[in-house]
Amino acid sequence: MGQDQTKQQIEKGLQLYQSNQTEKALHVWMKVLEKSADLVGRFRVLGCLVTAHSEMGRYKEMLKFAVVQIDTARELEDADFLLESYLNLARSNEKLCEFHKTVSYCKTCLGLPGTRAGAQLGGQVSLSMGNAFLGLSLFQKALESFEKALRYAHNNDDAMLECRVCCSLGSFYAQVKDYEKALFFPCKAAELVNDYGKGWSLKYRAMSQYHMAVAYRLLGHLGSAMECCEESMKIALQHGDRPLQALCLLCFADIHRSRGDLELSQLKLHCLSESIYRSKGLQRELRAHVVRFHECVEETELYCGLCGESIGERNSRLQALPCSHIFHLRCLQNNGTRSCPNCRRSSMKPGFV
Repeated sequence: MGQDQTKQQIEKGLQLYQSNQTEKALHVWMKVLEKSADLVGRFRVLGCLVTAHSEMGRYKEMLKFAVVQIDTARELEDADFLLESYLNLARSNEKLCEFHKTVSYCKTCLGLPGTRAGAQLGGQVSLSMGNAFLGLSLFQKALESFEKALRYAHNNDDAMLECRVCCSLGSFYAQVKDYEKALFFPCKAAELVNDYGKGWSLKYRAMSQYHMAVAYRLLGHLGSAMECCEESMKIALQHGDRPLQALCLLCFADIHRSRGDLELSQLKLHCLSESIYRSKGLQRELRAHVVRFHECVEETELYCGLCGESIGERNSRLQALPCSHIFHLRCLQNNGTRSCPNCRRSSMKPGFV
């Protein structure tokens, strides 16, 4: 299969994929992979296969094609192709929750010599690294990476990247329990979809609606949470996005649990060891659990450097500084200091997030 025919078949597969004929698209691309001798064409079709398997939740297959793409990039001896393939390898490991590997591959991307693709993909590398740090509960590093990704998006007018970063920030603030910001950022993502997303994949709308549903549920706005989750699930079913379908099912379970629908709440059970030990009167085990909890808070720097209270135990308004240290907003307003209490950097101007 020559270069022109390879391009035609890749385009045919993309048209099938965009019309939700996923299996037919995969068949076309696999034929290209088997028959084409064009290395550039093979590299492109491997990228299509990585993306398709990611959206279907077939993460081991995604990783397999990402590894083959790395080998193809090395044959081409092109730094741009190498950067793109390492990013796909990082994303594959992120999906498989191999977060240490994700960080390592992202650092490899950032360490490559200057490439034309660097300006375009640098923000995506920072986003993937931020998601990995969040998975490792390294909250300050996650926030630093998300800020870098936002700067890339703003500097390059990349609304699609900004949308993805806003959704990740929604997850970040949901985990540290600033529920207002957990809602603000997905709402910003939804605005970007409405303003710029006419030609985008519907997955961006589905993604923003899902994160809005999570935040609304945490804030107790269960009607709005259900509406957003239903919209996200509808798109996920339409496009065969199984990972998002699973997330929506869990969100539905949480909504019903919050409503007191006990039978439906059994879809997702939360059993906190502290509650069990307290209810059973096992004081020694309870103390050990509380001590370990506070050790984890210190290890992850998940506490306010002004009042000393842990962050993430209850809903509270937070503020991140340019150094990515996080404080209670009320503490910063009441303190009056002009430097970060943790690292003493002089600027108190709020960062992007």
